[in-house]
Amino acid sequence: MIVPQGRPFFMRTAGLPVCALLIFGGGGPIGLLLGPLPVSAQEAASAVQDVTLQNVTMTFGGTVLTAPQVIVSGTRLTKDDLLGLLRSGPEPLAARLAKFDAASIVIPELRSDTRIGTKTQTATYRDVTAKDVRGGRIAQASAAGLTAAEAGGEAKHSASYGRIEMKDVDLAAMARLYGEAGDAKSPMLRIYGGFSAADISMEAEGTVVKIARLEGADVSGRQIPATWTGALDAMARVDPTQPASADKARILGTVADLIDGFSVGSFQASGLTINQTREGEPVAMTMGRMAFTSGNLTFEDLGFTVGEASGKLSRLSFAGFSFAPTVAAMRKLSTQAGEPTEADLRQMTPVLGTLAFKDLRLDLPPDEVPASPKPPAKSPGAASPVLPPAATAATHIGLRDGAFAFGPLRDGVPTTGRANLSGLTLPASAVAGIPGLGSLGAYGYRDLDLNVVADTAWNEAAKELSFSEVSVSGKDMGRVTINGTLGGIGPAVFDPDPSVSTFAMLGATAKTFDLRIENTGLFERFIASQSKSLSLKPEELTQEYVTATTFGVPAILGNSAGAKAIGAALGQFVTKPGTFLLSAKTKNAGGIGMLEFSTAPTPGAVLDRLDVSAKAN
Repeated sequence: MIVPQGRPFFMRTAGLPVCALLIFGGGGPIGLLLGPLPVSAQEAASAVQDVTLQNVTMTFGGTVLTAPQVIVSGTRLTKDDLLGLLRSGPEPLAARLAKFDAASIVIPELRSDTRIGTKTQTATYRDVTAKDVRGGRIAQASAAGLTAAEAGGEAKHSASYGRIEMKDVDLAAMARLYGEAGDAKSPMLRIYGGFSAADISMEAEGTVVKIARLEGADVSGRQIPATWTGALDAMARVDPTQPASADKARILGTVADLIDGFSVGSFQASGLTINQTREGEPVAMTMGRMAFTSGNLTFEDLGFTVGEASGKLSRLSFAGFSFAPTVAAMRKLSTQAGEPTEADLRQMTPVLGTLAFKDLRLDLPPDEVPASPKPPAKSPGAASPVLPPAATAATHIGLRDGAFAFGPLRDGVPTTGRANLSGLTLPASAVAGIPGLGSLGAYGYRDLDLNVVADTAWNEAAKELSFSEVSVSGKDMGRVTINGTLGGIGPAVFDPDPSVSTFAMLGATAKTFDLRIENTGLFERFIASQSKSLSLKPEELTQEYVTATTFGVPAILGNSAGAKAIGAALGQFVTKPGTFLLSAKTKNAGGIGMLEFSTAPTPGAVLDRLDVSAKAN
C-alpha cells in the first residue's frame, strides 16, 4: 500500500519517540557529547540547585541539536559542570551517564537536524521533561509532542506526534545499544519499562498514516556489529528500487541483526488509518486495534476500500509466529552477490504457526456486461438508441470463521497443515465458471453457505503424504469427504527447483483412498432440474440413473467384484440418496505409481490391483 520510496521516511519517523528519549536523556546525539565530570567538581558540588543553560548547540555526526533553554533542577552539578558534560571525552558514554543525577530536566523546545544523503530530516520536540534521574536511569520521561519534515526530495514527507511518555528508562543501556558494537553473544539489555505516544500522523509521497495511540512495555535490545545508530542509518540510505548491489546484500545482515537484537514484552496500536490515491483511485485502510504479547499477534476491526470495493474483518490473529528462519536466511544472503533466487526467498519463510480470522466480508462492485441487442428503429432513417452497459448486482462474500495451522518447514514449505473455513458465503453466480459448481444456480441455489476442511501431513521416515481429511460441505447440499495416502514422497518434492520437485512427484504412488458422500438436498434438486430439462418425471429419471449405475458402472470398470460392489452401492444411493461410502487400498504395499495410472489400458486394469469396498445407507 505504501510506495517503496516512502518507506525509509516512515521507518525513521516511527522511531522518533525513541529518539526523544535519546536526545533529552543522553542516549543519542546529545548524550554522545557528554564528557566526563572532573572528580574535583563532583566533590565540590554538595548543594542541590537549579541550573539553566541558554542557547545550547551540539553536533554529533550528521546531526545538529539546538535548544534555546535547558533547565536542570535538583542537581549537585554546577553550571560549569553541566557545560563540561556537553564536551566529548575519552570516557565511554555509558559510564558518564551512570554519574548523572537530577530531580528533573526540562527542555521547552529541542530541534534536531539530521543529514542523510541529499536529504535533511528536521524534528522539533516540545516541552521535553525527564524526572527522577538517578545513576543514568530516568523514572519518567515525556514530551508534549513533536513535528518532523524531510527536505531535499521531490515529494512531501512530514510527521507529527502528540504526547509521548516513557518510564523506567535506562540511558546507559540505550547508549551502549546506539553507540557501542556487539555481537550475537551480547546480552539483552532492558531499555525501558513502558512507553506511549498519541495522535501520530505521517505523510510520504501521497500516503497518509495516522495512529491514535501506541503503547508498549518491557523493551530490550542487544548490541549489534553496526551499532543501532549505524544500522538505522544504513537502512535509511538503501533504495529498494535500485538493482542488486553489494551494499544492498549486506543490509540484509544488518536488518537480521536488528530483528534478532530487539525484544518487546507487549505492544499495541489503536485507531490506525492509511489513505492513498493509486492510479487515480482512492485506497483506504483502517484498524481498530493491534496487539502483540508473548509471541501472539492480533488485529481487530480491520477494513479497506479500493474504489468501489470494500472489505471488513473483525479479527485476525497469529500464534506461534517466528522470524528465526528469516533471520538465518537473511544473514546467509548478506554474503552473496546478485538478486536472491527463488530458493533463497523460500528459505526466508518465517514459522507461520496458526493464522485465524473471524467475520470477513468483501463487497465487490457490480461487473459491467454487454448491452442488450438494440431495438429496431421506429422509422426509416432514424438512429437506434445507444444503450448503456448493463450492470450485474454487487457481489458479497463472507466468512464466519477461518483458521490455517502450519507445521515445521522444509525448504520454506510447511510439512503439515490444516485449513478450516466455516460459513463461506457467496452468491451461486460467483462460481458459475467452476467445473462441478457452475450448475448450482440452475439447481435453485441463489446463495451458497459452505464449509471447507483440508488436513495434510508429511511423514519423512515413511515418505508418505497423508490427507486425513479433505472435505467440502454446503447448507442444504451435503458433504464430500476424502481421505487418502500417497507414498514415494521424499524430501526432493519440496525442492525449490521446479524441475526437481516435478520429477520427484512422478515417483509418487497412491496407497489408500476413502470417499464419503452425504446428501442433504443437492441430489433431489439435481433430479428435479434434469427431469424438467429432459421432460421426464423425477421418478422416471431416477429409475434410469439406478439402471445406469447398477449395470453401467460395473461394465465400465471391468465387471470385477469391486466394480459390481461400487455399482450396487451407487444404485442404492440413487434410489434413496443418503450416504455413499467407498474405500480402496492397493494390494501392493508400495502403492500404484502415477505413471501406471496414466498408462493403464482400462479402468478395470487399475481396479484389479485394489481391494475395494462400497456401500450406501
